Amino acid sequence: MELERIDIHPTHTYDNFKLRVGRPLFPGATLVPGGVNFSIYSRYAKSCTLVLFKKNALEPMVEIPFPKEFRIGGVYSMIVFDLDYENIEYGYRMDGPFNPREGHWFDSSKILLDPYAKVISGRDIWGETPDWNNIYQHRARLAFDDFDWENDRPLEIPPEDQIIYEMHVRNFTRHPSSGVKHPGTFAAIREKIPYLKELGINSVELMPIYEFDEFENSRPNPQTGELLMNYWGYSTIGFFAPKAGYAATGKFGMQVDELKALIKELHKNGIEVILDVVFNHTAEGNEHGPTISFRGIDNQTYYMLTPDGYYFNFSGTGNTLNCNNPVVRYMVLDCLRYWAAEYHIDGFRFDLASILGRDPWGAPMANPPLLEALAFDPILAKCKLIAEAWDAGGLYQVGSFPAFGRWAEWNGKYRDGIRKFLKGDLGRVGDMAQRLQGSPDLYAWAGRAPATSINFITCHDGFTLADLVSFNDKHNEANGENNNDGGNDNDSWNCGAEGWTDDPSINALRQRQIKNAVAMLMVSQGVPMILMGDEVGRSQKGNNNAYCHDNKLNWMDWALLQSNNDLFQFFKHCIAFRNAHPILRNRWHFRNSDYVGSGYPDITWHGTQAWNADWSDSSRTLAFMLCGKHANEGTFGDNYIYLAMNMHDQANWFEIPGLPDSMKWHVFANTAVTPPLDSWKPGTEPVLENQYGLLLGDRSVVILVGK
Repeated sequence: MELERIDIHPTHTYDNFKLRVGRPLFPGATLVPGGVNFSIYSRYAKSCTLVLFKKNALEPMVEIPFPKEFRIGGVYSMIVFDLDYENIEYGYRMDGPFNPREGHWFDSSKILLDPYAKVISGRDIWGETPDWNNIYQHRARLAFDDFDWENDRPLEIPPEDQIIYEMHVRNFTRHPSSGVKHPGTFAAIREKIPYLKELGINSVELMPIYEFDEFENSRPNPQTGELLMNYWGYSTIGFFAPKAGYAATGKFGMQVDELKALIKELHKNGIEVILDVVFNHTAEGNEHGPTISFRGIDNQTYYMLTPDGYYFNFSGTGNTLNCNNPVVRYMVLDCLRYWAAEYHIDGFRFDLASILGRDPWGAPMANPPLLEALAFDPILAKCKLIAEAWDAGGLYQVGSFPAFGRWAEWNGKYRDGIRKFLKGDLGRVGDMAQRLQGSPDLYAWAGRAPATSINFITCHDGFTLADLVSFNDKHNEANGENNNDGGNDNDSWNCGAEGWTDDPSINALRQRQIKNAVAMLMVSQGVPMILMGDEVGRSQKGNNNAYCHDNKLNWMDWALLQSNNDLFQFFKHCIAFRNAHPILRNRWHFRNSDYVGSGYPDITWHGTQAWNADWSDSSRTLAFMLCGKHANEGTFGDNYIYLAMNMHDQANWFEIPGLPDSMKWHVFANTAVTPPLDSWKPGTEPVLENQYGLLLGDRSVVILVGK
């Protein structure tokens, strides 16, 4: 006779609900034999009540106080048996002191969201106006482990081989021209995977997909009356839950499976998934913000507070998560482990990551425990960890972020250096040499690899590449903030006219500058990242902070693929060229010497004269040659590659360094040449007519391959 499990026997009852002391080591709501285990932590709460709703019901079906014996330490845990767990929503009431000066905001009249909620309802359909009278706006639901991953696993692409495509889930397919079945959703991205494969990228970096409220700070557009929204989503409601409004099936509560299906399909096509995660602040804002979850559960634990109980604001958005409090640190670890294990996520990019290295009083730490824990966590051991190595409090750590041998960085110095050289600023050639080599001045001294540097010229935050060459100044009036928002230090150049023009010479120069930029990016050591739509000339009309626009200002216009197909082909060829040449994807920094006996150092520098670069402050020309026999310290054989850059406003003759006997230079790209002859499919490059020199047009780049 089989014995019945004792742990499925209730020991308590409340209003016909059968209860048992829970398992405190499993935060959140977890299915257990016979019921659901609810567990939540609060250091300062005096009591806690579980609030259960039938799905979508306006009023609770029951509120169950946790018996005192169901609390151990600061954790309230309880098993509720025989629940129809597929059709419930849950929250908590916390009772405790209300004393903001001491950091306590307890209010038992508010129903609070579980910080560990795996599914959150309340904003199930994007942009559908919620019921503002609902007493519980963001509702926790249970997630179910019933997805068939088949044989999927994270891809573990070597970092140096990555080519990242930063994209916004809704922007990518929302435009009517996308032609997808469910625009603006996870499902729609699956239809566009052939496009991503044709472009040649192998990693997508998704802007925030954690549950957020698009109606946060919503207001009318002062120019059009259209509703401005929290569109980018850098304002998290729940760290464990995917955004329901990004799922075609969100109205059915199936966002978990829809996202997993997308990830599985991307992996089948050799494309990694990196999530842009925001652990520096939450949607609750400062003392004037709403109480949704953390503030009402344990404000003093979750947030950095001044001695007077106000919120430190190193994020620039009202509050700062207290990430190096052990409780918050464990939550962040649990969260990332969950996404890595349950969603097969390949990596994470951390917004304003320098905040994660501040102590509870805001001071930067030399050895931040959270950053160390993430670097050495066994579940995250193969995940990419990418830091935005600065914060809104003025801490800038590019090149000095506490890396523990694991962290890569968005290289803001690469962005700034390339932009300045591109527009012809003086005194930039020395800096360019560092950036093109993977910034050894920032990373080699600490033994950090070139792939530490995530190289980008544009990202979601700032101008698109088309706008970078079309506007001298930001034009953010449509944001309703009197053009005061967004950065002013854009290092942009409009090429002779502010905004759109019919002048063919200006438009030709702009196209050339875009190609110059991507050519430099794709031959730089490190990891290149391109912004969604740059490959087809997407514009935001000079808006460098389009965080609030759910409209064509942000949406990817797929008609550009036809009208700017020459640009797309150039991007595609440059990406393919990078993928074809391991000398462009080294695991280690150049030594500036010949250590394999090829007769050539791994890298050599040139100018208009071969072997004689002009390093003066007045120089706007630079060239380098890579010896392919040194690819990854001689472990791979490759061709020779020569890059010449002329940022003068006039043409310049460049002498070309000679190759070993029997080898010839072939032209891969020349941005001064009219398409389609401006670039070639790798392997089809024509032989250079004059093997000793070439004329570089004004503001142009040439890439040669020696074979």
